[in-house]
Amino acid sequence: MFCPISIDAYLQINKKNNPGEDTQSLRKTLAITVKDKQDGAACHQCGQPIWAIGTAVVGWNGCFTCITGEADNSEDYEIDSVCF
Repeated sequence: MFCPISIDAYLQINKKNNPGEDTQSLRKTLAITVKDKQDGAACHQCGQPIWAIGTAVVGWNGCFTCITGEADNSEDYEIDSVCF
């Protein structure tokens, strides 16, 4: 299960790790991917629910496994409002 995190907290961590990235653009993209996940968006490769954070970063609807190639998401973040 993902580690739930708020959008603001995620953006703070992301800004610290990627100081040159456009935080406002990422905020807008995260809002879209969170809404998409809430609306049932599925991974283009396997049909599983999308990973909102990963989808926002890579720019295509993907689940955690298809984006990362890993199965264990227990140490990775997902926006708290879409963790289920």
